[in-house]
Amino acid sequence: MVIKKMESEDEINGKGYVHYKSWHETYTGMIDAGYMEQQTLEKCTVTAHKWPDNIIVAKDGEKVVGFAGYGAYRDDTLPAHGEVYAIYVLAEYQGRRIGYELMNTALEKLSAYKKIAVWVLKGNNNAIRFYERYGFRFDGTEAEIMLGSPNTELRMIYERD
Repeated sequence: MVIKKMESEDEINGKGYVHYKSWHETYTGMIDAGYMEQQTLEKCTVTAHKWPDNIIVAKDGEKVVGFAGYGAYRDDTLPAHGEVYAIYVLAEYQGRRIGYELMNTALEKLSAYKKIAVWVLKGNNNAIRFYERYGFRFDGTEAEIMLGSPNTELRMIYERD
């Protein structure tokens, strides 16, 4: 397994596939079915091409099996924080510490920040357990997002020693 900066056209397309496939593996039954139908491979691949920066991918040979996106916190509510915007691993590759390695690499890239935020969908218990094992803790902040119908995201913070 290799964790690296996303660079090639194949890696960008692979990131789009992982995004698409992981969404369906993770969120089917958790969010609005009509919204899920709109999350097509084509849409996820177009998105991957629009935002190629600050993305790392996990590769098994030539196959992209996971990715993480990172950067400065997206708004001014946490001015001195970094953020892991997304982290996804194909279901068939979960349990192999790939998410852990992606998170390690993302946090290395965010080394200028003492605190790192991540948002997780309420009810996504697998992701919540992953973040908690890694050291993230809820800070009590919630946000409503529309994913076809209202859903709640919960913010978690990781603080370096």
